[in-house]
Amino acid sequence: MTDHADPADRADSPDLLAADVLIVNQKAKLIELTNEYTIRDPQGQVVGSVRQEGQSKARKVVRALTRFDQFMSVRLGVYDAGGALVLSLTRPAKLMKSSVEVADGGGAAVGRIVQQNVIGKIRFGLEDASGAALGQIRAENWRAWDFAILDPAEREVGRISKKWAGLGKELFTTADNYVLEVSDATVSPGMRKLMLAAAAAIDTALKQNE
Repeated sequence: MTDHADPADRADSPDLLAADVLIVNQKAKLIELTNEYTIRDPQGQVVGSVRQEGQSKARKVVRALTRFDQFMSVRLGVYDAGGALVLSLTRPAKLMKSSVEVADGGGAAVGRIVQQNVIGKIRFGLEDASGAALGQIRAENWRAWDFAILDPAEREVGRISKKWAGLGKELFTTADNYVLEVSDATVSPGMRKLMLAAAAAIDTALKQNE
């Protein structure tokens, strides 16, 4: 793993897909050439990581010197604290709207996160591997800091936000941080995977456009 947290600060490979609260903490960098995130539990323990994969040297040069990187394809891996791959995320090259293809640790398709609009408060559709709708992610403000996660009946089943009452201030730095909260324990395993994928990819799929 690329994370260098103290082993004593690292949890013993908990199940990321069973957690109801996770903090996705982007590592601050002077020049962000590779997306890299730490996943923590509410106590601040490192329980996983997200990192960009498959970047060539030429791609890093493009990223450092231009803004074209936001239109290129991006691959992310979500790993647990023990280094096991939990999810693979692929955002194909895009012009206006983003989509993220999600697979499990074994490579089986889980579904997609599909941007539905460009103007106004951003919305993403959540689809299973067959294309059936599982729900939606809706930005609650124009800056897209806070998102409500809804099921097909438009009930809120979770949130992705910049704030959480139980989060210690020491975890907030100048880098972006997102808190994933799953508020409905009955959501399906596939939906949980897409919710974790959304929290892991939200900076790449949406905020990078700024």
